Amino acid sequence: MRRTRLGRPSRKTALLATATLVAAGLAGAVGQDAALANPPSNSARCLLSGPIKHVIYLQFDNTHYTRDAASVPSDLEQMPTLLNFLTGQGTLVTHEHTPLIAHTANDVVTSETGLFGDKQGLAISNTYQYYTPDGTTDTAGSFAYWTDPIVDYNTMTGAPLGDASPTLVSSNGRQAPAPWVPYTRAGCDFGSVAAADTELENTIPDVPDVFGANSPQAREADDRMQQAKASADFEGLAIHCAAASSLCSTADGVADRLPNEPVGYRGYKALFGNTSVQPVISPGSPVHDLHGNVITDGRGNIGFPGYNAMTGQNALAYTLDMQLSGVPVTYTYLTDLHEDWTTGNAFGPGESGYIAQAQAEDKAFGVFFNDLAAHGITTQNSLFVVTADEGDHFVGGTGSPAGCDGVTTPCTYSNIGEVDANLNGLLATEQGITIPFDVSADSAPAIYVHGQPARTASSVRAL
Repeated sequence: MRRTRLGRPSRKTALLATATLVAAGLAGAVGQDAALANPPSNSARCLLSGPIKHVIYLQFDNTHYTRDAASVPSDLEQMPTLLNFLTGQGTLVTHEHTPLIAHTANDVVTSETGLFGDKQGLAISNTYQYYTPDGTTDTAGSFAYWTDPIVDYNTMTGAPLGDASPTLVSSNGRQAPAPWVPYTRAGCDFGSVAAADTELENTIPDVPDVFGANSPQAREADDRMQQAKASADFEGLAIHCAAASSLCSTADGVADRLPNEPVGYRGYKALFGNTSVQPVISPGSPVHDLHGNVITDGRGNIGFPGYNAMTGQNALAYTLDMQLSGVPVTYTYLTDLHEDWTTGNAFGPGESGYIAQAQAEDKAFGVFFNDLAAHGITTQNSLFVVTADEGDHFVGGTGSPAGCDGVTTPCTYSNIGEVDANLNGLLATEQGITIPFDVSADSAPAIYVHGQPARTASSVRAL
């Protein structure tokens, strides 16, 4: 399922392919100490475990180890460079299962923190009204920056609406601890390449909250005719700096505010968005993809190209630039192979477009691993973790011609898609139940009854 702003149903099954030195464990890789909550200014040294000097965490959106069709090689089989890297130098785990509710945002955050949604809240609650480039309004949400509240904003008036509790809320009702904090406390800069909720996910309210309501950045984000440029400038990329890091000493370094972080989090700064990150990871020029092209959003805006454009050639390029610029810990999101990167249409197993995308990803991983090794970043001194946030089942007909493998014989499908149902409408027409409720549609849908009736209310029991 591509990473959309609005949640939509998906069909999740098991797969997280976690590999290469993962037995060392991320928790054990960081020299955490509560006394380092506010480290002195001379603690710039990154203290990881043993020989580990780099952490490279890569999270695919919906990528499979097992086959969706018996005759068609699986996603990882279609990426032999990556598969051989995992199996040849690490441990491949294929029996992990998606957390519920099954949604890209929640699943990615669960991977980042190790906590299920009931311990950290759900990262799908925020919706914001925003201006599209043509001047109309639309809604955004599904993902929210770590400190965002569960609140709707009307960007025409700036008025907050609804619940102001933290989106990422722990069992004690406070904001859940942020995943970059153990690293920055240990003196390590932490880079996010579209890793859910660790970078700015929406221009409003994130940009005014981070840069200030009267800042030039906020004025750009508030301009309804500059929404595309604002997204390219401010979303998707971040560097959370250690206390003594020189990277965030630039004019673009802003306070990294985590008011509810256990044992405090004062004196830390961060860089948010391409306008702040690019000068420190690609000084003097725009960031280029792994093929040497300037990364743009497709409208000509230089900068973050959008979450669905986090293909290997783009996402791994940002990761590489961060690692080579002194950011030793990077968390990176990679977009779905099973949907057309241009149109968003779903692919069936073995379709020519799907095969081409998998081959492009494999080529990108080859460049990525070679460039890292050329700069001395290898499995000898680095912890690589490669995982997937979900593993949807293919829903559709049988591929044609019979026995097609996608490699020598491309597959075609006359029927591809999921089965959707209007639960409100079905209950109203078939059962006469008309109590208003909302559904967070997914493989484990959450149902919210309006008005907060008691659980024993007859209308609720009927529902």
